[in-house]
Amino acid sequence: QYGRRRMRPGLNVLSEDMIVRILNEAKKILAESGMEIRGEKLKARLLDFGLETDSSGRRMLFPRDVVEKAIDTAPATFTMYDRDGRPHAEVGGNHVNFVPGSSGLKILDHRTGETRLADSTDYVEYVRLADGMEHLGYLATAFSTNKDIEPQVSDAWRMYMSLVNSKRPVVSGAFGEHGVPRLANLLSLFRSDAAELAAKPLSLFTITATGNFRYGEDSCQNLLDCVEAGIPVEIVPVTLMGLIAPVTLVGALVFHCVDVLTGLTMAQILKPGHPVLFGGAPATFHMKAASSPMAAIEAQHLNVANVAIAKFLGLPSQAYMALGDGKELDAQAGGETFSSALLAAIAGVNSVSGPGMLDFVLTFSLPKLVFDNEVCGQALHFCREIKPLDDLPVQPLIDHLEEHGHLLTAPQTLKHWPQELYQTDPVIDRLTRDTAEENAGPDLVTRAAQQVEERLAKYQPFDTDPAIDAEMRRIILADMESQEVLPDLPPPPEAPVAAGGAGGRGRRGRRRRRG
Repeated sequence: QYGRRRMRPGLNVLSEDMIVRILNEAKKILAESGMEIRGEKLKARLLDFGLETDSSGRRMLFPRDVVEKAIDTAPATFTMYDRDGRPHAEVGGNHVNFVPGSSGLKILDHRTGETRLADSTDYVEYVRLADGMEHLGYLATAFSTNKDIEPQVSDAWRMYMSLVNSKRPVVSGAFGEHGVPRLANLLSLFRSDAAELAAKPLSLFTITATGNFRYGEDSCQNLLDCVEAGIPVEIVPVTLMGLIAPVTLVGALVFHCVDVLTGLTMAQILKPGHPVLFGGAPATFHMKAASSPMAAIEAQHLNVANVAIAKFLGLPSQAYMALGDGKELDAQAGGETFSSALLAAIAGVNSVSGPGMLDFVLTFSLPKLVFDNEVCGQALHFCREIKPLDDLPVQPLIDHLEEHGHLLTAPQTLKHWPQELYQTDPVIDRLTRDTAEENAGPDLVTRAAQQVEERLAKYQPFDTDPAIDAEMRRIILADMESQEVLPDLPPPPEAPVAAGGAGGRGRRGRRRRRG
């Protein structure tokens, strides 16, 4: 399967021989050293299956044949469905889906310039904004709202806010060991039964490999619960080069493969055929700043190499890319985001987590999400298949040019320019200095903030069955300890006077599948 691509740009970062060597080393580690599985229920299931531990009883050993069978049984591709049960996005092959980054703790308020804890109003505005993003495949529960909701239910609360403000699928995950069943209960309200939720997945959950060759209690229980609920999972190790993983690429790839293949194998033991993404959130350890930049060029190199291994194995892939480590929407953010978004698109990453993120995925920014949406659109446009479009033979175009002195009115130009020449969003400045206004117009941050407000004003709400809404709220309230009411949510904008403008739901509701 590796190398079987349609005519699109691609990356060749690892030879097939090197991939085989890396995988052989990872399988050797899994069989001889194993992985510490701290979740007792999952460990018991693995022992019941017939796996054994090492002599200490701490590490579970994964024989080579078991790992290889798991790779063979995991699906190469699957479909994500929207809230109404309609096919929305393909995950696998060379389908590229850009997705807002996850795990944010704060928001950069574009109205005040303050970086602060996010609240429910911030989150609702994010979902309504992202719902209209033309170049995002699906959404994510991008940041926490611990400012106005109890932490033990904050994962469910942000899922609720996602489901009532967008019909798109959503990448999510539980904050604690026992959070998945509650989230699954929310999702199941939009399907007829558990079988339909598994057959038409509305969400994709992140399982984080803990590092240091172990899976912690939370990750183990979350994986077990996701498989039982039929929720696809992405196995996402935080491969920190130079700190808990080798500083060199090949060694880091081996560590990374050990983590991912462990999660994949456990999922297939629990339920053969369960959808699993070969994921990752690598970073480097900055030896001077003692920080962990995810946008570091070495981390991006590791990302695309991980994806090459996933494609070799015939597995769908995920990576944290299309993001910036800086604190503002500035030149650093633009450079880091566009470079990694383009690499992700060319490499064919199936689920790219990152747009909207700043500050080592700690801070979310709505203006940056607007900018990143544009970046993602350009990256996807670059990866189109190159093929003749009424331009071979070229003599008719030469004849038109000689007769008219230009090709502006040539039938071939009029037919193809709307698709061939990417028209940028207003967040991108395409005016020359001598044709711009005297002050050259607003700067990037101002343009992006203006687009946030304009897009939010065009958001078109939809109805949720009152009984389903009430049940979702009841599920969340049942696990709250001291807070007696859920936070108030902002009303949707008033309907615009003129319908059918750019950004309307008719244009963006169901995303075109990209190959």
